[in-house]
Amino acid sequence: MSSLLEMSGISKSFDGFQAIKNLSLQIGEPELRAVIGPNGAGKTTFMDIITGKTRPDEGRILFGEDNRSLIGMSESEIASLGIGRKFQKPTVFEAQTVRENLAMALRNPRGVFSVLLHRKTSQGAERIEDVAEQIDLTDQLNRPAGELSHGQKQWLEIGMLLAQSPRLLLVDEPAAGMTAHEREHTTEILKKAAQTRAVIVVEHDMEFVRRLNCKVTVLHEGSVLAEGSLDHVTRNKAVVDVYLGRTDAGD
Repeated sequence: MSSLLEMSGISKSFDGFQAIKNLSLQIGEPELRAVIGPNGAGKTTFMDIITGKTRPDEGRILFGEDNRSLIGMSESEIASLGIGRKFQKPTVFEAQTVRENLAMALRNPRGVFSVLLHRKTSQGAERIEDVAEQIDLTDQLNRPAGELSHGQKQWLEIGMLLAQSPRLLLVDEPAAGMTAHEREHTTEILKKAAQTRAVIVVEHDMEFVRRLNCKVTVLHEGSVLAEGSLDHVTRNKAVVDVYLGRTDAGD
């Protein structure tokens, strides 16, 4: 497994508060990685820095085989390299069908009006069918996205990102608000996606993380506190003291 993303010595402060402190980690390709940590651990800032929303004060971020620096790039430039991010709350076009949402997300330039008029290439149509199958929404393709359940909307947004063929996918608390069945299916979607790309899942639902069955990185006060399997990190006394023994496990 080759390294896709390398963060070294990343630090970021906001008005005197150090949100990220000398953070270093590597993500392989392909790889599924879970990132956990207590409230205020820096999980959101961590994702903001990768995607270019926030610029670090120190450190370096290298991406891809050519070790391209992400520092100083705009959010759109970073996205064009193949880095996609899904926020906790699903943002889909509710008045449009599942098919139209996926069509608008395709990497190839497409106008909204051509999508609505169903002027699609055979290649694009095949890609839509393929992604819909990956997220288990094939039988919902002609249904307005606003009629989907919360979990299905989450799957659709993941599918919209997958349609763009990202090399690195960042997913923020995908299990929030889902039923037990939806959480189980979401783990399968993410595990399958991670077979061909890097997927980072920020989550505090420990049962969901256990189902992912992947390497876990624990953040605390903006730094990596521990890494390893979930069983390994949950036996770490420092992790138990600062995270697992607390009730405010969100971010």
